[in-house]
Amino acid sequence: MAALTLDALLRSLKKGARSALDPIYLLYGDEDVLKDEALRLLVDAAIGGDAHRDFNFDSRFTADLTPEQFHALVNTPPMLAERRAVVVRGVEQLGKRKTKLRDEVSRYLAAPNPSTLLVLVFAAGEEPDAELVRASTAVELGPLSPERVPRWLQHRAGTLGLMFEPDAATLLLEAVGNDLTTLARELEKLASLTADTQRPATAADVTGLVGVRRGETVYDLVDAALARNAARAASLVERVLEQAGMSGVKIVSLLGTHLVGTALARAERDRGARRLPDTLLRHLLATRPYGLRGWKDEAARWSEWSATWTPPELSRALKAALAADIALKTPTVSDDRGIVTQLVLGFAPLKREAA
Repeated sequence: MAALTLDALLRSLKKGARSALDPIYLLYGDEDVLKDEALRLLVDAAIGGDAHRDFNFDSRFTADLTPEQFHALVNTPPMLAERRAVVVRGVEQLGKRKTKLRDEVSRYLAAPNPSTLLVLVFAAGEEPDAELVRASTAVELGPLSPERVPRWLQHRAGTLGLMFEPDAATLLLEAVGNDLTTLARELEKLASLTADTQRPATAADVTGLVGVRRGETVYDLVDAALARNAARAASLVERVLEQAGMSGVKIVSLLGTHLVGTALARAERDRGARRLPDTLLRHLLATRPYGLRGWKDEAARWSEWSATWTPPELSRALKAALAADIALKTPTVSDDRGIVTQLVLGFAPLKREAA
């Protein structure tokens, strides 16, 4: 059976009936924040607010389990409740070779205890084991599409009791991008800041916590650079680098992604593509690249920028971005500001001599 998405899991749990739960779930994918959310939903559906919840829940790591301990965990009867929940993380460490723990897990998967919910969790970047997938209800939790991130942000804020002024939520997304882990951390900070006042978080709150002012985000730098406003882009480099979690490598990586997108737009333009933004959007939907803003908006930007670049100029800019990336990753180099500034200044259009 194909792996469930988070939406499909939510739909299956919507009725809240514990009898609808499958005995074994396997969570995998690169988005750990979503794995934690799915895990919370499953455990709540299994044991909810039972008075003996603490006695009916166990969470362990594979590396710390013996076969005997695993057997005891999944076969212990629930205490004064219908079901207990067991979470095992780091399941990729079971490997594919035969071990006593692997054999014990396989035996259990073949005949699970109906009064236990077992949730197996794979670490990000790890491919799930085929045997475990076949014996469980697998849920793939990868990155959200850019269009879904704002809705996720509002949902996550709601669970924290946090409200936003509209421009504050927009600024936070522009500052952090689609990194759910970082977004979740910043939301918790904002929730703590506004908890006593019960007021919505403002753009000033975001600026104070994240250190980003409107018009000075990494995306503002990228937009200026690809629009070939090199002076504006260069003026933003130092301010963007001062922001928490930012580095020259991150800036250059984002610039490179948008250069590739603009080069694609230029190629489609030269091929005579009609409705260029729609053509680019289809490419984005097919490849689903990570780290961009809304795909429809990005397609429109690439289409617009491609009119101001020639193919040779884009080729040179991509080579310069690669050289900058290599330089930034060289241990003896520490001048992020100089390398990134030089790169974006090179995006300026060359003055063409009059014929």
